[in-house]
Amino acid sequence: MTPPPAEPGPGAPGGLPPLFGRLERWTREQPDETAVKAVDGILTHAALTARTARYAAALAHAGVGPETSVGLLLGRSRESVPALLAVWSLGATAVPLDPGHPVERLGGALRDAGASVLVAAGTPAGLEAGRIRLLTPHEVRRGHPGPLAVSIPAPDSCAYLIYTSGTTGRPKGVEITYRGLDTFVEALAGLGLPAGGLGLNAVSPAFDGWLWCTLLYLVHGQGVAFADLSLDGLRQAAAEGRDPLPAGLRTASLTPSLLAAHGDRLASAEVVVVAGEACPAALAERFAEGRRLLNVYGPTEVTIAATWADSRRGDDVTGIGRPLPGYRAYVLDAELRPVPAGTEGELHLGGPAVARGYRGRPGLTASRFLPDPFQGGGTRMYRTGDVVVRRTDGELEYRGRRDDQVKVRGHRIELGEVERIAAELPEVVAAACCLLAPGQTLGLAVAAAAGSDTAALAARVVERCRKQLPTAAVPATVRVLDRIPTLSTGKADREALARLLAEPVRQEDTGGHPAATASELAVMTVWAEVLATEVPGPSADFFELGGHSLAAARVVSELRRTTGLRVGLGALLARPTVADVAAEIDRLAAEQGDAAGTGPAIATADATADATADATADAVTADATVTPDATADATAATPAEGA
Repeated sequence: MTPPPAEPGPGAPGGLPPLFGRLERWTREQPDETAVKAVDGILTHAALTARTARYAAALAHAGVGPETSVGLLLGRSRESVPALLAVWSLGATAVPLDPGHPVERLGGALRDAGASVLVAAGTPAGLEAGRIRLLTPHEVRRGHPGPLAVSIPAPDSCAYLIYTSGTTGRPKGVEITYRGLDTFVEALAGLGLPAGGLGLNAVSPAFDGWLWCTLLYLVHGQGVAFADLSLDGLRQAAAEGRDPLPAGLRTASLTPSLLAAHGDRLASAEVVVVAGEACPAALAERFAEGRRLLNVYGPTEVTIAATWADSRRGDDVTGIGRPLPGYRAYVLDAELRPVPAGTEGELHLGGPAVARGYRGRPGLTASRFLPDPFQGGGTRMYRTGDVVVRRTDGELEYRGRRDDQVKVRGHRIELGEVERIAAELPEVVAAACCLLAPGQTLGLAVAAAAGSDTAALAARVVERCRKQLPTAAVPATVRVLDRIPTLSTGKADREALARLLAEPVRQEDTGGHPAATASELAVMTVWAEVLATEVPGPSADFFELGGHSLAAARVVSELRRTTGLRVGLGALLARPTVADVAAEIDRLAAEQGDAAGTGPAIATADATADATADATADAVTADATVTPDATADATAATPAEGA
């Protein structure tokens, strides 16, 4: 890389930006160690630098420079890292995208960003790319290699754009500056992880949790190991006979939900990072034992992460800890006055990592990015909408949200966005969305215009949501109701709606049939518990009931516990009906019995039958219910949208 580094700070004469200074160090000190590991191969640190130089040359030839937006649609390929670094080496603006997202959403983001180049293996079918120039990895690899020259970008120019859920029904692009990126990298370097080994990145490439995982490891000289824990990724791993998680991980970053589902395969991890959701105390205690645990919090608008709790310094890792170096955290009342320790207030975040704002949304920017009265000098702070308490020891405790924003499997979702997309159908006269217990799926109720075909309408709403929204934002249950429950203010009563949608549908309304065998009864009981819904009978499909990759992992774990058999995740993914899973259980039981010389056997406790009987309840007031399948669930792998 040029110019030569000397562990410089940003803007140091003749120096490299902090990130590239770190990358140069590891290229020099451990050139042959793995820097990136993916299903399509690995890159050593030396190869990563060389590949970055090739991408930078190709992008520069395509006219990319400061403030040029470049779409990155490479998924979890090893090519994704050098492509990102190349954009930053030119001082341009990266626009990370997820190939699993609907093409309408991808096209909208590219148009809003004003992207002139799209780096991808090919243009997805149906994507309206306009005049955007396509640059493929194959084309890049044919270019002539050369040294990587790194530009020093203007501090307030845009380093990357992340598109998050928006209340208007379209995503909003958060503009993060190079000043913010440098501030974050320097704070990250202070964590002091050991060099070498692999760190897990199981995040959707469209979110800045992906950046967290990638930069955390590269800054410390560890390799980024990509894994796909979405349903498609789990299916592919099962079909190929491999574990979806790479072996020998030294560091792992996951949401608490993913950690609970896959943590038994992280025995080698010395450091575990949880982010994106509140971390239950029991889970924190379990994974803090014998290793270092970090609980990381931060909205996208303040450059990936803003606070962390670190077990190594004695923090309470069920809380969100203290601000990162260079970041500022204020707990304020409605008049923007600090509240006393122990009192709830809204968290506001300040410092040089605060975003520039929302792309093309000056009104929204002004409402969320406020002048910082505690620093002055034109600085700003971000109003998070999160309610916290500052403890007497200075650590922060997360208490919830002030608005209608929720987290689903680590993704930040505005309920209003889902409602508005559903309400765009002419047959829908009202729509209300809510978070369903245990917090991993959404429910949506719509009221139909007179004379509408309610069954067809529910299906149309699901189809529209699938085409417009990331999978985590697609409601797991859609019902057409005569009336949406409301508060005295006339607004939708989301708590009452969640209770209503959680009630089971009559079996006669769904064509359900009772279980015929003990194995089917056992499967139905576990599914009902995990999915918090009625399972109508042996023909029920796990994904049509709202199942997703996290729920699949929980189901398999619980079936193993209750049956004593090694039920495989691949069996559920390939044949997701109650009858098929029960048949697999019977097969495994027969094999186990034959091995023991006792014949087939499976024990089902009386309590199982009681639990299933108790799960049958009265009908809900609904004309139609649709539960979309989750076969494109690319969102189960996100530690954080904003870490």
